[in-house]
Amino acid sequence: MKLNSANINVMVKACRKASKTVIRDFGEIENLQVSLKGPGDFVTNCDKKVEKILIDELLKARPSYSILSEEIGEINNDDSFKWIIDPIDGTSNFLHGVPHFAISVGLEHNKEIICGIIYDPIKDEMFTAEKGNGSYMNNQRMRVSSRSKLEDCMIFTGGPKRDAKNRELALKEYYKFSIKVLTPIRKLGSASLDMAYVAAGRCDGFLQRNLNYWDVAAGIILVKEAGGFVTDFNGENEYIQNKTILATNAKINEEMIEVLK
Repeated sequence: MKLNSANINVMVKACRKASKTVIRDFGEIENLQVSLKGPGDFVTNCDKKVEKILIDELLKARPSYSILSEEIGEINNDDSFKWIIDPIDGTSNFLHGVPHFAISVGLEHNKEIICGIIYDPIKDEMFTAEKGNGSYMNNQRMRVSSRSKLEDCMIFTGGPKRDAKNRELALKEYYKFSIKVLTPIRKLGSASLDMAYVAAGRCDGFLQRNLNYWDVAAGIILVKEAGGFVTDFNGENEYIQNKTILATNAKINEEMIEVLK
């Protein structure tokens, strides 16, 4: 089985088209124009080109939908439907020639994510999900892992930026988890792929502070439709407002919340 609804098909087509630019530019990184958005935040001309392709394709198919995207901000149309776009999640990896980054697109209806795609163009892995219809990777059904003991789990995180206001708290949380699990905590540099990997059962949990909506929108529906949980650090659904997100399989969510307390 695969997802082939009209919205999913629109998203797949847009991501496939945008990925051609990503793959080409990744092979010519030394020629990219790069500017600094803020401490540790880079934007490339590739980000902007990919964003334009995605927006053009999505608006062509759904001209009435609104858009929230990392680089341009908001396009306000019909606010009941909104595309949430991160053109390249993992820009630092991209710039350093590390082949681990993704195009991320979510679709929100009445403030709830109903579809999501996270596409890794280098590995050609397309993670898709739709409310009520499950999560898939390249048309194969995904399920979260079944590990039930935190110490046996693999945990992903992103860690704090140099100037983060709660940097010390985030490092303390990292330490608390590092002494709970047998496998060292992984920091791979792409929050959207971290969440896709939770959905695929490749890792068991992901936590991070200070992410933006476009970093996690598609991942939220992927994890939920794969049978996992997405909460804030308190176990509530205020992850966007509180800027803390915890994505887990169905068995370690409460234990991870206890560690965070």
